[in-house]
Amino acid sequence: MAIHRIQINDFDSTDYELIAIHSNLEDYRLAYFINQLLDIQLQKNNKAIEVKMKDGKSAFQHFMFDDEIQDICWHLVENRSVLNTKQHESSLFDTLDTTVHLVPEFKKADYVFKIDNTDSFFDSDFVLKQLSQNKFITLAYTINQDKLKSKNNLIF
Repeated sequence: MAIHRIQINDFDSTDYELIAIHSNLEDYRLAYFINQLLDIQLQKNNKAIEVKMKDGKSAFQHFMFDDEIQDICWHLVENRSVLNTKQHESSLFDTLDTTVHLVPEFKKADYVFKIDNTDSFFDSDFVLKQLSQNKFITLAYTINQDKLKSKNNLIF
């Protein structure tokens, strides 16, 4: 009898684009400007993206637009979150705030813009050009998914 093994790499697909965004804007204002630039409708998702860390859980705010016509899902996620950890179990007020990143390889990026269900016809250069037109976005560039160690954080 033959044994069939399923490799995890069989399910690993890169049908998404990642763009790092550097901006000092609040997340809701950035989503507003991106909506105007790209003619999409990002809305705040009630469920934050939770990532388990060794010290606890961290939550990242998340804006999303599911374009059913073009079958593309747009996600704007903050890259930084504050994780509260207790130093001593005896005191309620002895907490240590540590900054956690969704994509730790790009710690300087303020936001990660994930575009799901892209195909070979998707023009990420057009998206980058549109984003760079906003005066509040300091820098926007694509992230190579193949070099990321934290790919599991981007499954949402």
